[in-house]
Amino acid sequence: MTTFAADIPARLDSMRNHEGLQSSAMAFLRASARAEYSYNYHWLGRPIIQYPQDIVAMQELIWQIKPDLIIETGIAHGGSLIFSASMLAQLDMHEAIEAGTMFDPAQSKRRVLGVDIDIRPHNRDAIDAHPMRSRIEMIEGSSIDAGIVQQVKEIAAGYDKVLICLDSNHTHDHVLQELRAYADLTSVDSYCVVFDTLIEDMEDDTYPDRPWGKGDNPRTAVEAYLKENDCFETDEDIHDRLLITVARGGFLRRVK
Repeated sequence: MTTFAADIPARLDSMRNHEGLQSSAMAFLRASARAEYSYNYHWLGRPIIQYPQDIVAMQELIWQIKPDLIIETGIAHGGSLIFSASMLAQLDMHEAIEAGTMFDPAQSKRRVLGVDIDIRPHNRDAIDAHPMRSRIEMIEGSSIDAGIVQQVKEIAAGYDKVLICLDSNHTHDHVLQELRAYADLTSVDSYCVVFDTLIEDMEDDTYPDRPWGKGDNPRTAVEAYLKENDCFETDEDIHDRLLITVARGGFLRRVK
């Protein structure tokens, strides 16, 4: 471990006990959620609809885990799929350089699998036209439909290292069903990342036109799932480092 990395735990302890920093971060999250702050960002030309801090965190996880397959529920404009595909391309290039071989994208097994109940034609067309398209597979349908779940499991069976990202319908029941359907596909020492757990910490009227809110959101689903499954633990260091994250309590590391 480098000196730079070794200093992080002490910094985290200081940050956790810094009331002003913690309250400022929460105030920013609440205000920025109302302002749709996450809609301001693109990855390689496609809207990604994520906070920059969470994008960096996912980059770190992908570089650490080196997955063969990333499964994402929720596609929207495709920015997250493009991000994941570009990270997998960088992994392939890095490994080729280390091995002293030529980098041939056509020979890569690494893929991103996205599932969405409604892949709108203009988004599909934009993803289809993107240079990262060859690494992406998409399935249209509800992520909790038994047939869709079976398709995902059949694809995942051909991969050794799997990373999961859940970011579709944010109601408690939907996310809990997604966790029950997909979390077990996560490789040991990899992660199942559940986005938008921040809903539990937002003010009551933050999402007036949505079916989720306090007491009915990804955070409550994660808490329920962890009570029935002991294969995962929450990696608190990640959200404590980020401070600004939509996934506090949602970085779930598979430990067995």
